[in-house]
Amino acid sequence: MSAELALIGPILAAMLAAATPLLFAALGELVVEKSGVLNLGVEGMMLVGAVCGFAVAVQTGSSTLGFVAGAAAGAGMAALFGVLTLLLLANQVATGLALTLFGVGLSALIGQGFVGIPIADVPELYIPGLTDLPVIGKALFGQDALVYLALAAVPAVHWFLYATRKGLILRAVGENHAAAHALGYKVIRIRFLAVLFGGAMSGMGGAFLSLDYTPMWAEGISSGRGWIALALVVFATWKPGRVLLGAWLFGGVTIAQLHVQGLGIDIPSQLLSMLPYLATVIVLVVISRDVARIRLNAPASLGKVFHPDA
Repeated sequence: MSAELALIGPILAAMLAAATPLLFAALGELVVEKSGVLNLGVEGMMLVGAVCGFAVAVQTGSSTLGFVAGAAAGAGMAALFGVLTLLLLANQVATGLALTLFGVGLSALIGQGFVGIPIADVPELYIPGLTDLPVIGKALFGQDALVYLALAAVPAVHWFLYATRKGLILRAVGENHAAAHALGYKVIRIRFLAVLFGGAMSGMGGAFLSLDYTPMWAEGISSGRGWIALALVVFATWKPGRVLLGAWLFGGVTIAQLHVQGLGIDIPSQLLSMLPYLATVIVLVVISRDVARIRLNAPASLGKVFHPDA
């Protein structure tokens, strides 16, 4: 096997791992926005999920409990957002930004005592005969369970939104909350549950970063991935399958900049670190040119305040 061919497997495995936290967070935010709620606090929820997941894993020695704690912490942050915006009718954009700032500070506070603490690697899947396949075996059949859970979430979310009655109701609430309320649907309850789901998914993505992808706790470990996840939802025009493609794209860009540094190419490291975010801006500019497609797929009630007595 040539040296170039031998690199394909590790690069593919790294790309899938890099895409996983984006996939969790973006799928969660997609469901939230499909219900008509815009939560810009994804970055804050990922950070709190990362530090809480890491703290629980360190204290208990169980990465599984760490992932559960990360999801619960993200859902708790989302519940705060839901109370402020859905019950107290606070502005969704301002509250989401405040949630991110709160998450940045809270995660730094909680994580003070966990900086530099080592943690055991999450066990990876091993399937005899498949994991040992040349080139792609380790990449496709040797990842840990969270990578496959993120991939499985894509068809699961698509099925829920487009093949179930509850998914139809959620989309109806996102398109016209007044009409859905007139038909007797509990708009606030439906949106609150969607917000909790989005928070749990963001927290899971954050926990993946600190327990698996790194694995360690460092302040600001998400490094803007929450904002990229928000951009992915628009990039995907609110379609779960396109979220997967977008996550792979940005995961590939992230890994590409690391390999360029490793090859010793004379490019400033700051410029290479910009690549994932520069790619996000470029893609959003290209997507924004198709205004008709965005308007067709974006939930009509996105970001609009609903009051049952209005």
